[in-house]
Amino acid sequence: MQNAGFVYSQQVPEFRPQSGRGDLQEPEAAAPSLLLALLEAPRALTEASALLPARGLLKNLAPGDAHAVMTLPGFLASDRSTRVLRRYMRQWGYDAFRWEQGRNLGLSERHDLEGLLDERLESLYRTSGGKVSLVGWSLGGLLACAMARRNPQFVRCVITLGSPTGDPRATNVWRLYELMSGTAIDDARVRSRVRGLRNPVPEVPVSAIYSKSDAIVSWRIAKLPPGDLVENIGVKTSHLGMGFNPAVLFVIADRLRQTEGEWAPFTIDGIRKLFYH
Repeated sequence: MQNAGFVYSQQVPEFRPQSGRGDLQEPEAAAPSLLLALLEAPRALTEASALLPARGLLKNLAPGDAHAVMTLPGFLASDRSTRVLRRYMRQWGYDAFRWEQGRNLGLSERHDLEGLLDERLESLYRTSGGKVSLVGWSLGGLLACAMARRNPQFVRCVITLGSPTGDPRATNVWRLYELMSGTAIDDARVRSRVRGLRNPVPEVPVSAIYSKSDAIVSWRIAKLPPGDLVENIGVKTSHLGMGFNPAVLFVIADRLRQTEGEWAPFTIDGIRKLFYH
């Protein structure tokens, strides 16, 4: 199950907004329609089936520079959910890695997930000989942003897929998260950390992919405040289908292919306007 989740840890200091950055405030948003949420699974299957006719195009995209990429799954999901992402990344020439932390149950006081992820990131950096790109789906995207903030020297770029960087109640899984994690989303530390994720990551480009038809996470909280190294890319996709949607895979390939230190926003013109906004 590839759903949203929320970041919590007592080890991270409380976030304090940068002065003069009122644009970092959370947007007002409500959870997507529950009726639409019931259609998430069949929509995701449809998107996965679209990979067959798009396979030739995706496979033959211009290759990358073979740098390391780590995928992070969403709430309750494991590395199995991101296999398609890694398969295409390898076809594009990248060294794609799992997160290797089992099922993603979020952060808690009982399990130092952030410490384990930091060790994994540094290990990949040292063994690959270069910075690592992070691609996180839903909760995985929040973890990726937090990793990049703690370790900017190891991270080349971050790509988030439908990640809830705002009010947890603007998702359809916040009650399930409370049940599974034992953490109340109204906890001041949870709120503070989620707000902190809206702050730009110093020197690390972040591409937030969102969908207005996402029935798990409100698209309003899946977008980030604009910045010099921040972009929001709208795609027509379900939440559960983001890791299989050909249009999303095309964007990921384009973002990973950029030369390190020469980041530029994704261009939406011509035929791309049919798929992106």
